[in-house]
Amino acid sequence: MATFTLTCIGDDRPGLVSDLSARLHAHGASWNRSQMARLAGKFAGILLLEVPDARADELVAELADLEGVGLQVTLARTDAPADGPGLRFSLDLLGADRPGIVAEISAVLAREQVSIRDLVTDVRDAPMAGGHLFEAQALLEAPLGSRIEDLRATLEAIADELMVEVTLSESDSPDRGSAEAH
Repeated sequence: MATFTLTCIGDDRPGLVSDLSARLHAHGASWNRSQMARLAGKFAGILLLEVPDARADELVAELADLEGVGLQVTLARTDAPADGPGLRFSLDLLGADRPGIVAEISAVLAREQVSIRDLVTDVRDAPMAGGHLFEAQALLEAPLGSRIEDLRATLEAIADELMVEVTLSESDSPDRGSAEAH
């Protein structure tokens, strides 16, 4: 089996997922994991799929045609070994919205050799205070031997500078089927 990571974006409209999934199904592909969302009128998604090796080339050619239905697709072969061992942590962050929060938190995580396995963010109105709140939930993977107490102390130090609340906890959750980002 060939494994691919597919990303797509287009103007949101009913039927985009149907158009994509029908083409995958027609080539015997299996839709494994995905995250899709509507953002500012655009449909955006990332998914992991498997297709029989003998049908991979024809699927790649077929998906290039989706621009005709308003969906730009990028496909990358990702036949990769299974994930190695690591410690999983859940991160929750909440604070006043301002530019740079993700950049500063992710820089700290990178210095600590911690991968961001899943990241969901949102900005919402702050109740009673006015302004906006930035919130993030992330699933992190740290190298074996990492100590949650050390990572928590490092994140709390940057959280004070950013004036956000950070909660770090151990996660027994397996990968939630999401994109890996570094």
